[in-house]
Amino acid sequence: MLIGNVGKEPDVRYYEQDQAVAQVPLATTERGYTLQNGTQVPDRTDWHNLIFYRNLAKVVEQYVHKGDKLYVEGRIRYRSYDTQKGERKYVTEILVENMEMLSPKSAPSNNSQIEPSESGGQTVAEGGNLPF
Repeated sequence: MLIGNVGKEPDVRYYEQDQAVAQVPLATTERGYTLQNGTQVPDRTDWHNLIFYRNLAKVVEQYVHKGDKLYVEGRIRYRSYDTQKGERKYVTEILVENMEMLSPKSAPSNNSQIEPSESGGQTVAEGGNLPF
């Protein structure tokens, strides 16, 4: 589970039979504080690579923008690849299964398929009984 701000516009790609995958960087920040002895501990920001598939990727393409606040749930995935120079690179990604948009948006249209949640955000889940 992560809550953070979108770092740039989603990168959405389509592949066979209108299937989509979206990639979004998400920044999470741990607020700084002051210790009892007066030492200042600064804010710490971590960046996470979020991956969305299928219908959830299409929702991200349409509704998620740079600066938006998101709540996501998913699985962590580690992978590696070799560059053209022969260097091994390691990547950590979050495969998003559920998402809630926390940034305020204008009122959804009548045919919108995203439902407001109790917290005022908009909840979208990937899986079983999706309306889209």
